[in-house]
Amino acid sequence: MRSCEPIWKPAFYLSVRFGLWFSLGALAVASPNTLYRSLAGRWGFELDRSDEGIGQKWFERSLAEKIALPGSLPAQGVGDDITLETKWTGDIVDKSWFTAPQYAQYRQPGNLKVPFWLQPEKYYAGVAWYQRDLDIPKAWKGKRILLTLERPHWETRVWIDDRDLGSNRSLSTPHEYDLGTALSTGKHRVTIRVDNRMVVDLGANSHCVSDHTQGNWNGIVGEISLRATNPLWVDDLQVYPHLTSKSVTLKGTIGNATGQAGAGSLVARVDEAVERGIIPGPARHEFPVSWRADGGRFEIELPVPNAKPWNEFSPALFHCEVMLAGSDEWTIVPFGFREISAAGSQLLMNGQKMFIRGTLECCIFPLTGHPPTDTASWRRLIETAKAHGLNLIRFHSYCPPAAAFDAADHLGFYFQVETCWANQSTTLGDGKPVDEWVYEETDRILKVYGNHPSFILMPYGNEPGGSKANAYLAKYVEHYKTKDPRRLWTSGSGWPQLAENQVHVTPDPRIQAWGDGLKSRINALPPETRTDYRDYISKRNVPVISHEIGQWCVYPNFDEIGKYKGYLKPKNFEIFRDSLNARHLGKLAHQFLLASGKLQALCYKEDIESALRTPGMGGFELLDLHDFPGQGTALVGVLDPFWDSKGYISPAEFKRFCNSTVPLARLAKRVFTTDEQMEADLEVAHFGPQPLPGMATVWRLEDDDRRVVASGKMPNLDLTIGNGIALGRINVDLKQVPAPSRYKLMVTVGPGSYIAANSSSAPPSFRNDWDIWVYPPTVSVEPPDGVALIHDLDDQAIQDLTSGGKALLLLPPHRVRNDPHAKVALGFSSIFWNTAWTARQPPTTLGILCEPKAPALARFPTDYHSNWQWWYLVSRAGAMILDDLPADLHPIVQVIDDWVTNHKLGLIFEAKIGQGKLLVSSIDLEETGGGPVARQMLHSLLQYMGSPKFMPAVTLTPAQVRGLMTEAGASKSN
Repeated sequence: MRSCEPIWKPAFYLSVRFGLWFSLGALAVASPNTLYRSLAGRWGFELDRSDEGIGQKWFERSLAEKIALPGSLPAQGVGDDITLETKWTGDIVDKSWFTAPQYAQYRQPGNLKVPFWLQPEKYYAGVAWYQRDLDIPKAWKGKRILLTLERPHWETRVWIDDRDLGSNRSLSTPHEYDLGTALSTGKHRVTIRVDNRMVVDLGANSHCVSDHTQGNWNGIVGEISLRATNPLWVDDLQVYPHLTSKSVTLKGTIGNATGQAGAGSLVARVDEAVERGIIPGPARHEFPVSWRADGGRFEIELPVPNAKPWNEFSPALFHCEVMLAGSDEWTIVPFGFREISAAGSQLLMNGQKMFIRGTLECCIFPLTGHPPTDTASWRRLIETAKAHGLNLIRFHSYCPPAAAFDAADHLGFYFQVETCWANQSTTLGDGKPVDEWVYEETDRILKVYGNHPSFILMPYGNEPGGSKANAYLAKYVEHYKTKDPRRLWTSGSGWPQLAENQVHVTPDPRIQAWGDGLKSRINALPPETRTDYRDYISKRNVPVISHEIGQWCVYPNFDEIGKYKGYLKPKNFEIFRDSLNARHLGKLAHQFLLASGKLQALCYKEDIESALRTPGMGGFELLDLHDFPGQGTALVGVLDPFWDSKGYISPAEFKRFCNSTVPLARLAKRVFTTDEQMEADLEVAHFGPQPLPGMATVWRLEDDDRRVVASGKMPNLDLTIGNGIALGRINVDLKQVPAPSRYKLMVTVGPGSYIAANSSSAPPSFRNDWDIWVYPPTVSVEPPDGVALIHDLDDQAIQDLTSGGKALLLLPPHRVRNDPHAKVALGFSSIFWNTAWTARQPPTTLGILCEPKAPALARFPTDYHSNWQWWYLVSRAGAMILDDLPADLHPIVQVIDDWVTNHKLGLIFEAKIGQGKLLVSSIDLEETGGGPVARQMLHSLLQYMGSPKFMPAVTLTPAQVRGLMTEAGASKSN
């Protein structure tokens, strides 16, 4: 049974008035402090490295050492030092750490650091034994006594004195052991064996067991308790709400430890949940019920006239209380009147269209290594997700503890829960132990968490493997659709798309797929905001949720290192920081973070808006709102692993394009010239609590100084629930617009009384914006007097430079010398996932960094980071590797490299050659595909070179410059 402790109270809140205690099972009424005993404290403890404790009957002797429970072994310094021979749980795709020379110093004893995930200070995978004495009070005589172990890792086996109570191998639900009714009062000894090896191969990368995120720890980290119940009790109470008829169906069992058959009455009542738990005065309903010697089942219908819907906007919680007449124990479960369904490709919540805006949680808790079991921690996490406009967390290949569901129920938040990731090391459908375990674990999850309204979606788990997996999953989905229709069921996150699925969670509709590299839409096609996935959605007859969209990386935040106060340490960050410092780039680390972060944010914006633009789409699930420290280090979050901001985008800014209501603009392009018209079709995606009547749309085009160059207002409109809602079309003649310049198209949708889009007194409204650039239709690209435009550093060019000339070397991108071992692949987007886990899938760079006020860029409007106009440049460029040039040479336009290689990369730099001055660009500024952007950059560089400000500070030799080029592009003379 489930816990229903109030979210605002401690886990075991005691009410003197009602005499309540709360547990992870049923809630029962008793005298205060009599039927519950916490077993938290000091326990006896020993490691069983040879797994011989059962044979040697360790449960019959005292264990020699002491440890605190709840707790884990590594958090208390128990385990072995990390070595080259440590047997990790989880795939290491990039194994270069074990052999590559650059990692040699990190393979040494005393300085061992791994780059592929957070590194524990101690590590132990095996059997550990825990033991303590119990004192069963006289008041418990004849009671049924339960031992609860919340969040052990992993398999437990329990003895009371020398009596074996069996084992449990759930990773998701509390391990409960029934001690029976015959346990004598007084002293007893409980002994627990915990095994955190791969008890069942669920997939080595499953986040329920893997070292990639939480780590493979041994221990018990949640509630450890004894509680007593009557020998006849209500168990497994499941509530099936019916919002339309304002009623509930109650299904449950009568547990019977008396050994006698019987009959009686069941008392039930339902009302809105109140903070202190028990319902003070709703109508009581009695129903006849009978039971066999081994128990019985019941199913009853109950009217609830005051039923209110539960959803993300109005999380109205109810309690259902059931008791056997004549008993003193109420079984109480929380639930909500929440019905999730589908109409074609559209998801519905309580009959109204909904759109999933989700992120992943991969068991990333760097302070503890395990998920928290208190509601306050989960409340903070969920409130942070809501502040960024999200409404769902997908728990990737694991299920969270009870506290997470309780927090989500109260805050109005949705969960997608999974069991494992049966791939790589195992498969589904081939008769392996994982096949049976998935069913067992799903049943356990439904029994314990099934009543929670926040729990709306469930696949078996992540991206299954195996030639027979489809057949296995088809049966799985069919079975659970019938068994528990309170949520939607699908085969797996990622695949397969089966006829049995009630929803597809698929990676197909997103900007960049695995393996796309530089051929993806964001890297291969000019920027626009029109593309959506309606053609894909129209071919599916169930809702589609886009799987793991985003995966856009950002440079490491080395200031984060000090936050790791637990036993998991970011040794990976220390390696990357050392590498950056070795390139003499350490002072740029924070600028790299901010610049790459701005690029990451705009990539996420287009990813999310593409989904919101798609009529009939079910939603998306990000990978990820916060960083993923494993799988080679995947820094894909706008938040760090602690769910804290990194400083380059605020929740309010993120929420502009990720919210229940989002204005959208469809632009065919983002770059214009003053002889063109800027056209945009405005629309809105509105999945709020209700339709919005009389909404006005105000738009304006403003420059970086907030000067408005064009504006307008659309007729008032009633917004229905859905997306693709047309607001109107705007057309701006740009001939009077100053150029070159960056402008921001800002669209605000608000109540009809809303007059000025920037009014400080405006009522609540929704705003979004898009950057565009306007350039002159023509601009001079003739070199100024005394400036030569060259494409090679041949003998004549060298002679001219050394004698005092000035030259712009436009180095063709295909002739830029690359790293022969770890190729630099320049793209517009940031790195997808990371390079270590993807065999350096391009791009391998994280955008550009420049000084917008640099004289060379005076006539080229830019931020300090990549923005959409840079697509026209970096898609026609090669990143020059400047490692061998002097450390004090700072590129005018720098490329941020992968944190693994940390090359000093540049697109534009300047230097003295003899008495002359050279500016080098590896952007193809003459190719027509670069359009007005490339033309403007060339113009800006040439004008700078013709001015007195062109004064390079660093001297290079011709050989050093030639070293940046392949042999085909370098002169043979010295």
